[in-house]
Amino acid sequence: MQLLKKGSRGDSVKKLQQLLGIKADGIFGSGTKKAVIRYQLENDIKVDGIVGRNTWQLLQVVKPTLEAVDEDTDGEGQWFTTNFGQRIHKYYLGQTEYLKKNVKNEYMFLHHTAGGSNPYACIDYWGRDKRGRVATEFVLGGENYRTGDDEYDGIMVQAFPEDGYGWHLGKVGSGYMNRHSIGLEICSIGYLDDAHNSYVGKKAHPDQVIELEKAFKGRQFWHKYSSKQVEQTHMLLKYIQERDGIDMRIGLQQFIKKYGPIKAFEFQEDAYYGKIKGLLSHTNVRKGKMDIYPDPDMIDMIMSF
Repeated sequence: MQLLKKGSRGDSVKKLQQLLGIKADGIFGSGTKKAVIRYQLENDIKVDGIVGRNTWQLLQVVKPTLEAVDEDTDGEGQWFTTNFGQRIHKYYLGQTEYLKKNVKNEYMFLHHTAGGSNPYACIDYWGRDKRGRVATEFVLGGENYRTGDDEYDGIMVQAFPEDGYGWHLGKVGSGYMNRHSIGLEICSIGYLDDAHNSYVGKKAHPDQVIELEKAFKGRQFWHKYSSKQVEQTHMLLKYIQERDGIDMRIGLQQFIKKYGPIKAFEFQEDAYYGKIKGLLSHTNVRKGKMDIYPDPDMIDMIMSF
């Protein structure tokens, strides 16, 4: 069979879509690419969203075991819209990959992935790893830091239902805090070196680089959060404030007013012990984390509450 990728059309694409169990319209769009990526992740073959010989051969004998997400054919069972006009896609982990809870959420944590731009791939990774039930309720797609591709930028995905939780904080001074908190993973590669290379040695696209006025965690350059990511984070925080009654003016906003943005995102001992509720960053409770950083646009958004 011929090599297929985004932009391909015709009967071969229809056959591919039928094998993947998605709408067979003969057009290789974003939804088909995501279904291919999910299949490749599921079967531990090269993940590139391109259907070459290996993917074709495997599809003939191994059917997808997990339902693919195709945004073009999303139904109401696969997404919901909040009172703030935000569409959130449901892409749930298996039921053994998160825990159930019947307690009130009191903390909202901001993380970033230090990885790729695809929120679905992030959730798929959690489903495959051996660390236990490590996950956040929400994951936000971003721009590809190397190419500038924005296919997943601003896509908000829910990894498990609101009565679930995952271990997303690691070793902190309060087990209570992990069970009573919600997390958002923002897709971003994170810090860059002075030559704008990521920690995996790949150079960032010039449009994807931000230079902070002062270094954070010893780093001046970072993968910039996109305007859609800031907007979608704002909408999610408003939704969580409404849904769970968490006051987003407590925590980070208070730290920013007291210390300024750089120190506000650093380790805070009272936060580590769970004494400060509201909106926090992962870096507030973990000294060694190179996690979400004080992007000026993110700061302005936090201060707007």
